Amino acid sequence: MKDAQTGHGFRILAVNPGSTSTKVAVFDDDSRIVVSNLSHSSEELAGYAGIADQYPLRKRVILDFLREHGIELSSIHAVVGRGGLLHPIAGGTYQVNERMVKDLRAGVLGEHASNLGGIIASEIAAEIDVAAYIVDPVVVDELDELARVAGIPEINRTSIFHALNQKAVARRAAANRGGKYDELNFIVVHLGGGTTVGAHRRGRVVDVNDGLNGEGPFTPERSGGLPALKVLKLAFSGTYDEGRLKKRIKGEGGLVAYLGTNDAREVQRRVDAGDREAALVFEAMAYQVAKEVGAMAAVLEGRVDAILLTGGVAHSEQFCRWVERRVDFIAPVEVYPGEDEMRALTEGVLRVVRGAETPRQYRGAE
Repeated sequence: MKDAQTGHGFRILAVNPGSTSTKVAVFDDDSRIVVSNLSHSSEELAGYAGIADQYPLRKRVILDFLREHGIELSSIHAVVGRGGLLHPIAGGTYQVNERMVKDLRAGVLGEHASNLGGIIASEIAAEIDVAAYIVDPVVVDELDELARVAGIPEINRTSIFHALNQKAVARRAAANRGGKYDELNFIVVHLGGGTTVGAHRRGRVVDVNDGLNGEGPFTPERSGGLPALKVLKLAFSGTYDEGRLKKRIKGEGGLVAYLGTNDAREVQRRVDAGDREAALVFEAMAYQVAKEVGAMAAVLEGRVDAILLTGGVAHSEQFCRWVERRVDFIAPVEVYPGEDEMRALTEGVLRVVRGAETPRQYRGAE
C-alpha cells in the first residue's frame, strides 16, 4: 500500500456498480472530492453475456472519469468496491483476494451488478500496486442460531439486508454518543424500496428480516410478510404464473399495489393534499415498521440504546413521526435520512488504514 504522506492526505477511490450505472467517488480522507453516477445504455450492456463480463466497460468509464477530473491513478492509495453476492461472511472491511474475485466472477450466490465492485477494485488496484477492499456486503451474516429457525426444516431464515448502510449509521450513532459500535445495542431501520430492520447487539446483527425474500413490513414496492396459505391459494388460483406472482410480491407490491407509485415523496404529497387512502396506506406501512421494531426489541431483551431510522423514506418527517410514536417507549428514536454508500465504503477503508479495524480475509465456503 502506498504511503499516505501526501499533500491531500489518504486518497480513496470508491466504486459502486448498479444495474445500469456505476457510481464513482474519490475521497481525500473524510472529504469527498468528486462523485458521479455514470450511466450505461442498454445498447452498451447488451453485448455482454453476463454481468461479470461487463467489467472492462465499467473499468474503462471509471478511468475516463478520473482523467476528465484530473485525478492521476498514481495519487490513489486504496480502491474500495461495493461487496457482492459472496458466501455469507461477518461484517467488516475485507481485503480483496483471489478467492473473492473467483467467487464474484462465478456468481456463487447469483449474478448481481454489485459483484463487479470487488472485481473492478481489484483490477484497478493491481495496476497501481495498492490494496483493494469491499465493506459490509449484503451477505453479511451474524445471525444467532435461534434466529435461523424458520418453522419447517426445509427452510432456514437467512441474512440478506442493507448491511453497508445499517452498520455505517450504527457506527455514526455510536460515535455521536462518544461510544463504540461494539459496545452498544441499536435497532436500525433501513427504509427504502426494500425495508430491513436489524437488531445490532454490540457490533453484530443478530437478527434481521429477510427483505429480499418477503419477510417484514411492506415497502414502496414489496408486499412484505403475507399469510402463507393465502399466498399458496393465489399461486394455484390460475390467475398468476410463478413470474407474475413473484413480481406482485417484489416489484409491484406495497405502495405500488395500493397507490400505483413507489415514490414515497409522491405519496407524502397526496397525504398533504388530503388523500385519505394514501394516508391510510402510508401510515399502515409505518405501523408495520413499528411492529418489526418491537420484534427486534424483544430479540435484544429490551436493552436498546437507540432506534435509528435511515434510507430514502426517512426523508418523510411524518412517516418517521408515525413510527416514533409507537416505539419511543423502547428507546430514543434518531433519524439519519437517505444513505451515502460511497462515504460508508470509504469509512470502512479509513478504519483499516487508521488502525481502528483489522482487514478481514475472505475464505469462501467453509
